[in-house]
Amino acid sequence: MSVGRTAWLDATGGISGDMLLGACVDAGLKPAFLEHVVEALRLPEKITIRARETRRAGMRATQVSVGTEDGRHERRLSDLLEILARADLDEETRARSGEVFSALAVAEGRVHGLPADQVHFHEVGALDTLVDVVGTVAGLRELGVDRLYCSPIGLGGGRAATEHGVIPIPGPAVLELLRSAGAPCSGGPVESELATPTGVALAVTLAHSFGPMPVMAPQFTGVGAGGRDHAGHPNVTRLIIGAEPGPQGPAGQHGGGVLLEANVDDQDPRLWPPTLAALLDAGAADAWLTPILMKKGRPAHTLSILCEESRTPAVLRVLFTHTTTIGVRRHVVAKTALAREEVRLSVLGGQVRAKIASLEGEVVNVSVEYEDVVATARTTGLPPKQVLDLARAECADLYPGCPA
Repeated sequence: MSVGRTAWLDATGGISGDMLLGACVDAGLKPAFLEHVVEALRLPEKITIRARETRRAGMRATQVSVGTEDGRHERRLSDLLEILARADLDEETRARSGEVFSALAVAEGRVHGLPADQVHFHEVGALDTLVDVVGTVAGLRELGVDRLYCSPIGLGGGRAATEHGVIPIPGPAVLELLRSAGAPCSGGPVESELATPTGVALAVTLAHSFGPMPVMAPQFTGVGAGGRDHAGHPNVTRLIIGAEPGPQGPAGQHGGGVLLEANVDDQDPRLWPPTLAALLDAGAADAWLTPILMKKGRPAHTLSILCEESRTPAVLRVLFTHTTTIGVRRHVVAKTALAREEVRLSVLGGQVRAKIASLEGEVVNVSVEYEDVVATARTTGLPPKQVLDLARAECADLYPGCPA
């Protein structure tokens, strides 16, 4: 399994669980891996998986069909979570799959006026949907995707028949999922359901943010087919997998980003540390405060945030929910960064990471991770200063002449 890849979902043509599975297979996921996932679920029913090439509005795509002998289509959230709990899957796959079903249960509950644990899933409770969800979560991990972005979601229009009767499209559960996640969407362009609750739940749970395709070097493209072939509108979900940042130039890695700034004069200073931490968790490359003096002698701070364009929506959400600011300045910036790698040093029986920065293949800087130094100091009972000196000495042996 490769790791460290970025992926973008193009859901403008629609999205569903089986379309996502098809996109993963088309991008290189082996059908045998999905069969392994099915075995790991330890289900008594026989389940088959079939992948075939097809066309949607002239576009080549892969359609994945999940066949089951499931006679029970009505399950509660607790039933699905119980299946996941006893499955022979890694903890992250179980947890993320559970989050998808929990999001569905909350959305359905709000639509029907019920607590999430009392919702009876109908279409969602079927075992083929369980395979769609778990297969997609595990499949993205197998493809090495550790950061997923998504386009605005195409919803379609018209009406659709469900267990509850005929409903307008987009359906209420889909709208509730989008509303609760703040995810962008658009109706049309066909009078047909393009986005299912399962597909939307996967997107809003797994995607870090929504927007245009981020800056990346595409490596694999997968196209998953939906069940209908609309004239002039490919009913497909595309998965583009690649690497970021861009190519390395003679002075290091060249790229761009966005600098967000806001002057804040009415925030409790005790809130700044958790705010900075939340911004970094949302994808900011860096965030810092600068003391300033505003009009009428009011002390204040300028909050500065550096992030990639694709992570701006998530960062802005944290900015507006964690601070008292009502506006933000935005500047596009250019950046040149040294090529870097991470090594692990053995210090007093503990592991201390160090970042190695290179210029044209020559190591020019070594930086020891201070949090690892503190953790090792706590374990050994030594002062952090002594552990830091030992880590720096280890770096000096590995990279003579480079300051650590």
